[in-house]
Amino acid sequence: MFGDIMGMMGKLKETQQKIEDTKKRLDTVLVDEQSNDGLLKVTLTANREIRSITIDDALLEDKEQLEDYLVLVMNKAIASATAINEAELAAVAKDGMPNIPGLF
Repeated sequence: MFGDIMGMMGKLKETQQKIEDTKKRLDTVLVDEQSNDGLLKVTLTANREIRSITIDDALLEDKEQLEDYLVLVMNKAIASATAINEAELAAVAKDGMPNIPGLF
């Protein structure tokens, strides 16, 4: 019985390390999104850290339009990054879970 518990604890520690490694790797996965007309482009990591924002000069003339573009494109980029982040971390966690009867 204790061997099983120790084995599970080891597996959980290994999984925790894999999750941390995956989080670090996701800092290098870039997500690019842009407005439909290409006037605003955003790049962020899969950990949802903004890396760059590119704004066409045409948007600088209308503050309200620029704000609308920023909200729409940033939300789209964050949704994409979140989907990648959650899928990657879920795969690592599922792969590393010990086989506990009745859990799944």
